[in-house]
Amino acid sequence: MERPELSISVRNEPSEAVVTLVGEIDMSTAPKLSSTITELFSDAPPRVVLDMAGVTFCDSQGLGTLVVLSRKATMAQSCLVLTQVGDFLLRVLDITGLRPALMIH
Repeated sequence: MERPELSISVRNEPSEAVVTLVGEIDMSTAPKLSSTITELFSDAPPRVVLDMAGVTFCDSQGLGTLVVLSRKATMAQSCLVLTQVGDFLLRVLDITGLRPALMIH
């Protein structure tokens, strides 16, 4: 069975980079997400916004990646913000206790 991919599109604005994610964040797609976002931090935008509206699934690897990226943002004097987070993902973040580790709007 073919795995759904994760499509990542980046829109750079003066005060922030907006990253639109569509698909699944899991073992096979988390490294792609991580390298894309880490690359953004090299330009040190004040904010990196992850638009999660199109995310259909996020496993533990995906959650871990989001937390690591949030820490990397802090080290890059940037800020990682998740927007349009789906109910299922909010529930998972609550269950795992990771919600406070992420900035969600």
